[in-house]
Amino acid sequence: DEPVSYERYGTATPEERETAVEAATMALQGGDLAVIPTDTVYGIAADAFDPDAVADLLAAKGRGRAMPPPVLISSASTLDALAADVPAFARALVEKFWPGPLTLVCRQQGSLQWDLGDARGTVALRMPDDELALEVLERTGPLAVSSANVTGRPAATDADQAVEMLGDSVAVIVDAGPSRGGEASTIVDATGAQGRVLRVGALSLEALNDVLEPLGATLTDESPDTDPAAGGS
Repeated sequence: DEPVSYERYGTATPEERETAVEAATMALQGGDLAVIPTDTVYGIAADAFDPDAVADLLAAKGRGRAMPPPVLISSASTLDALAADVPAFARALVEKFWPGPLTLVCRQQGSLQWDLGDARGTVALRMPDDELALEVLERTGPLAVSSANVTGRPAATDADQAVEMLGDSVAVIVDAGPSRGGEASTIVDATGAQGRVLRVGALSLEALNDVLEPLGATLTDESPDTDPAAGGS
């Protein structure tokens, strides 16, 4: 593909913010990629229901189909539209930690017409605690969003880092200043009755289990000792 010449938008004033949100929305709805801020790190986004855009996202990061991107949503009520057989412990975590740095790996609804990669019937879902990201999501619907970095490098925590790594691959970069979080989300496997932590990020195992213990549930920690910046947002 020919390199895309990106447009960069600031968000210092309400007018700039609206222009940035609209530009990102239009780019994403048109099948292009955009870099947007989230509550953790900057993310590279694509329309989750556009297979070509998702493939472009994976190519921009240098990732294969074996590492499908998470999907960000604007409302917890969207969970059941995209996920099936959501266990009670996962709903308790959603109630406590959404919006926030919690990614849930769920069984996906069988009727979904999308291709996120080799997801084996699962989808990783998160509702970010970032007003700008939520504004974009409310206009676009679910977005495939991975951390804004080339695989193997730290996730971008400001727009300059995103430009340096991904500027040739995206149409729009929304610059909202340094990331507030800087640490990737915690990933929990909710595909079975026993929940498992696949990656410890901004939320600790203890914080998660504090919510679940009154319900008689606990998560097991199966996270590898790897850099959380290497994964999703």
